[in-house]
Amino acid sequence: MIIVIQCTDQVGRVAAISGVLSAEKLNIVSLREHVDVGQNHFYMRVHVEQDAPAGPLTEKLRAVLPADAIVQVNPQPEKKIVVMVTREYHCLADILVRHHFKTLGAQVLCVIGNHTTLQDICGRFDVPFHPVLHDPADKVNFEAEIETIVTEHAPDYIVLAKFMRILSPGFVSKFAGRIINIHHSFLPAFAGANPYKRAFERGVKMIGATAHFVTDELDEGPIITQQIIPVNHTYTATGMVKAGREIETAVLARALQLVFEDRVFVYQNKTVVFE
Repeated sequence: MIIVIQCTDQVGRVAAISGVLSAEKLNIVSLREHVDVGQNHFYMRVHVEQDAPAGPLTEKLRAVLPADAIVQVNPQPEKKIVVMVTREYHCLADILVRHHFKTLGAQVLCVIGNHTTLQDICGRFDVPFHPVLHDPADKVNFEAEIETIVTEHAPDYIVLAKFMRILSPGFVSKFAGRIINIHHSFLPAFAGANPYKRAFERGVKMIGATAHFVTDELDEGPIITQQIIPVNHTYTATGMVKAGREIETAVLARALQLVFEDRVFVYQNKTVVFE
């Protein structure tokens, strides 16, 4: 059973939580905690050996925590996701393979694409594909159709697996804290469009990828995980794109694993990640 807690800090916080678990005869297998001293904020993820009714245990934990504490006892072990794509296949293909072999840690409810390019691969994995073609002159109806599909499926998270469209603040606010994006640069460098082209023109010696939660500010949301790989003067912009696809796939896969295992805590515009 997993327990995740986020609240303000004070002396004795770990002891109080451990005392509740001990009184319930729950054996702690692993415990990770962190205190952001500057913000006076406390984060904890606990894995206990036994199961216990979530409701009563949550109330007992809340009794020793601040009133505004975020407490989750045994969060849903398999998350539900909707994936949104454009034309690039590499991140989606990895998700579909992991989903097929039940190593994703989530159920892919459907894929939404603003092009039909990836409809065939979804069909091969028996995952529903919803084409919502993008009309630049009618973004309101475009997003409204996507919202209808997402709402009908009621996912825990929306995964932007190379969905190359900017979502409006209104759409993002309806799914705040639940949209995960993979961006093809080591943020904050080269935010926005064409990062590989801009990296090539700048002559960088490393490129990377960043998985983050989506907010109103383009590519400025809380970062989940990042990786980099070295490049040199022999790389063309096209070569950087090809190399970047591998790291994009790996970074998104790692980020989803961390989120699905309830190892990521978001506070303001930062994250605490218990690897």
